Amino acid sequence: MSIEIREVKTAKDLRTYIYLPEKIHANHPNWVHPLYIDEKVFYNPKKNKSFSYCDTVLALAWKDGKPVGRIMGIINNRYNELHQERNARFAFLDCEKDLNVCRALLEYIENWARNKGMIKLVGPLAFSDKDPQGFLIEGFNERVVIATNYNFPWMPEFIEKLGYAKEVDLVSYKLIIPEEIPEFYTKIYERIMVNHQYVLQEFTTKKELKPWIVPIFRLINEAYADIYGFIPLQEKEMYELAGRYLPVLDPRFIKVITSPEGEVLAFIVAMPELSEGIRKARGRLLPFGIFHILRESKRTKMLTTLLGAIKEPYRGKGLDSILAIKTLESAKKAGMELIDSHLILEHNTRMRAEYEHVNGILHKRYRIFQKPL
Repeated sequence: MSIEIREVKTAKDLRTYIYLPEKIHANHPNWVHPLYIDEKVFYNPKKNKSFSYCDTVLALAWKDGKPVGRIMGIINNRYNELHQERNARFAFLDCEKDLNVCRALLEYIENWARNKGMIKLVGPLAFSDKDPQGFLIEGFNERVVIATNYNFPWMPEFIEKLGYAKEVDLVSYKLIIPEEIPEFYTKIYERIMVNHQYVLQEFTTKKELKPWIVPIFRLINEAYADIYGFIPLQEKEMYELAGRYLPVLDPRFIKVITSPEGEVLAFIVAMPELSEGIRKARGRLLPFGIFHILRESKRTKMLTTLLGAIKEPYRGKGLDSILAIKTLESAKKAGMELIDSHLILEHNTRMRAEYEHVNGILHKRYRIFQKPL
């Protein structure tokens, strides 16, 4: 049967686009629904400021009168200008197990990108590295965590058959929380705290966190400047991103190190892993989904590390050890058993070494693909 690609134009089209993956993954036990309340904000140009500096297109694949696939095309003009590139991105590609559907969707974005003067297509990669990125290529039996993609094993195989090759890999580590803090960490911690005037900020309420949002994101802008896919956040975007996660963050698992004058030198943000609750809620907060998510926040035994950074002049001075020790202490006190590192660029040897020093196990690998146009 012929495959037709149609651009998303109406509110009905957008609804079909947003909810299509849950039909494609209906019998996929490890797949986790997105939070649909967030999806409706993400795809709303009036609420998601990324649309203001990006060219975008949403498309659906139709076969025999039914939607069978979807894709988003993005040209991040701010990123391209900053890095002197002419790259387009594909994101949120999902389809039934049909190579021709996958081909039709990607060719649609390829042609769209060529017509706008782009010379390479990369993906899965959305507006920034803060959105789900890459296709899972190793670790299909591992637990899915928040803000990551989960795909069938055949999807990256389709991508390669269609002429795409590796752009960059991201890895994820699983860490079993030890009964006792490793001795070498304890010695480093004691030496650093005795010899330096660092101040460790810990929190018990979300109200205490709010004054730190902008200082933390300013450090992110500085420390992440060379990270693949990252673009500096404007202050309004800082609050928007914080607003997405603040309702589900647990202040106990956020640590900030400052100078005596209050300058943020390093931080880590981890959160209880809520994917099982979101799956049970089917991505819907109402009428009862919120209770599944809240229950999981109390029941979960896993933390996910969302963000972390150290100011350049203070790297290699042991601040990472302080953050690790205090996070492990809080996790152990809360009854947590595992930490998922979230996604780390494969060439970020410093961060990878931190997890390997405490016997972290590389358990998932994601790949961003590329194809010259």
